[in-house]
Amino acid sequence: MQTLRLFSGKSSSIKHSKPEDLPEYVAFGFYHRVLLIEPAASFVYYGCFKMIKKASLMTALSVTAFSGWAQDSNSDTLVVTANRFQQPVNTVLAPTDVVTREDIERWQAKDLNDVMRRLPSVDVAQNGGMGQSSSLFIRGTEAKQVLVLVDGVPMVRPGITNNPDLNQIPLSLVQRVEYIRGPRSAIYGSGAMGGVINVITHSDKEQSKITAGVGSKGYQQYDGTLRHRFGDTVATVAGSYEGNKGFNVQPGSTWEHDGDRDGFRNKTFWGSLEHKFNENFDGFFRGHSYTNNSDYDLGSPPYSPAYSADENQLYNQSWDAGLNFNSGIYSSQLIASYQKVKDYNYSSIYGRYNDGTTLDRMTQHNLQWGNNVIVGHGSVSAGVDWQQQRLTSSDTTMSDTYKRDNTGLYLTGQQQFGDVTLEASGREDHDEQFGWHGTWQTTAGWEFVENYRLTLGYGTGFLAPSLGQQFGSTRFGINANPNLKPEESKQWEAGLEGLTGPVDWRLSAYHYKITNLITYYSDPVTYEGEYDNINAATIKGVEWTGSVDTGIFSHRVTLQYVDPRNDDNGEVLARRSKRQAKYQLDWSVFDVDMDVSWQYYGKRYDNNTSQYNNTQRILPSYSTVDVSASYPITDRLTVRGKIANLFDKDYETAYGYQTAGREYYLSGSYTF
Repeated sequence: MQTLRLFSGKSSSIKHSKPEDLPEYVAFGFYHRVLLIEPAASFVYYGCFKMIKKASLMTALSVTAFSGWAQDSNSDTLVVTANRFQQPVNTVLAPTDVVTREDIERWQAKDLNDVMRRLPSVDVAQNGGMGQSSSLFIRGTEAKQVLVLVDGVPMVRPGITNNPDLNQIPLSLVQRVEYIRGPRSAIYGSGAMGGVINVITHSDKEQSKITAGVGSKGYQQYDGTLRHRFGDTVATVAGSYEGNKGFNVQPGSTWEHDGDRDGFRNKTFWGSLEHKFNENFDGFFRGHSYTNNSDYDLGSPPYSPAYSADENQLYNQSWDAGLNFNSGIYSSQLIASYQKVKDYNYSSIYGRYNDGTTLDRMTQHNLQWGNNVIVGHGSVSAGVDWQQQRLTSSDTTMSDTYKRDNTGLYLTGQQQFGDVTLEASGREDHDEQFGWHGTWQTTAGWEFVENYRLTLGYGTGFLAPSLGQQFGSTRFGINANPNLKPEESKQWEAGLEGLTGPVDWRLSAYHYKITNLITYYSDPVTYEGEYDNINAATIKGVEWTGSVDTGIFSHRVTLQYVDPRNDDNGEVLARRSKRQAKYQLDWSVFDVDMDVSWQYYGKRYDNNTSQYNNTQRILPSYSTVDVSASYPITDRLTVRGKIANLFDKDYETAYGYQTAGREYYLSGSYTF
């Protein structure tokens, strides 16, 4: 496949002069000679469109600059998450990272948390090992304030906390991750205050593959993909199994049944059909289903069987269909999605159908229509998002059912004027519970010297309460609060990036003001309570990322200092380290690809003070080193090995929950 070469400055250059000479980019099995601006709806990988006119292509490419860390040094890498249309990564003004399937395999990550830990300004707190409850913090914002998309569609959040559960996304499905830092509510709506993570499940490679692996603590992994083209139709089926026996995640627990090993199992099936109807239309249909089983620890003896749950079973089904249209400078996309989740928590003592069992059943419908027009040296996109959520939360004696509809209208655009690139977005969301809510953002980038760019941006964001927070949960003694309002934020960011000799770097400073924070309060006597808009927070931070190649070695570094505080009492927000440093070293010698990762996290607090606890527990600083290697025995067969936590460091990311210690993995893959 030929590559497209971009150059920063006032004008962009294309290596080829004829449309027929342009490189072929593949998306969902459809080949198109284009670099296109994708329609505004959700993630693109739903297809690409052919630009026939050279002038149109030149326009799409003219909005060039250079990137920060994701800085994927390949300037022709295409991303869609930043502005909901497809564009080269080096034209995105927000800090952006792109993780490919090749990266995931080189790092030999075991779940999505492992992938995210590597990325700038990410802090992960996990209650034990693989499959255990976790929270992901970006730039000091809470996990619930990060929007997680699967192929551009918001993932289901069935729990009361409103946190996205990355364990819901099997890593075998993940082919690509796009990670945008900073506010994006003006583009995506609720939840995109701290950033957006877009997980892409489709590979653009027309190849079949099988993989098998084993590792410490009884780890096993098997997956296979079969992909075949039938004329203008491409069919794909895939399946996987992953699991481990685990370890005792909470050895200090006083509950005798917590002394067991806490393992994790996942089974996944995935299938898709993609078809090109003609020069203007293409479409797709896909579905996937997976089951997660995880064991966890209660932590202390229960007061009754109803509170002794230590087993979790999650069933997830997702169905998506989409149509893409393109004609000249105009493109449009329509996507419909249906997701269904059943989340069981029950006691291993009493079983799934006895006392102690709770069930959250949630369905989510999404309909997204986006349109994009190339205008001047940029593009304008507009569209409509509709979402309906239904949640039934129950135990063996009672049940609560809730429903909520939301409609969002958005307009976003980007334009280059000489050395200056401007982007702006606005969005209005109508929620049937709290009415209309508007957000907006704008960013300017100025390439004041060749290969050096200054950016300045401001944006607002919001997070709607979860259904459980809004309507309560009878079985937990949580009352409904019809007056609960969305969380709101005002955020600014300044950035300076450049190419200094061989070093590609970016420096960012940011300031977030978050109000109406949704917090749970309960009566200390009756223990009944509700969620309310109680607190506010201010987050200040500085982030530096850089990459450089020296001979056969490739180096990537990220440094972060963040100060997230509760405005009411000045406390540092829980489970977020103020200081963070990450270093990645890659090289290849004698066909052996090596990867070394070092991560450092400074001191954190495990909790914030409340009516029940007047002190903050300290989690000490720690650092870990991971080493992995891969070797292609043939052009089709590759073997890989990894040692995680090489020096067997003992640390905690959540108070009282043990981490895995040193672990070993070995795997092999065959492509055909």
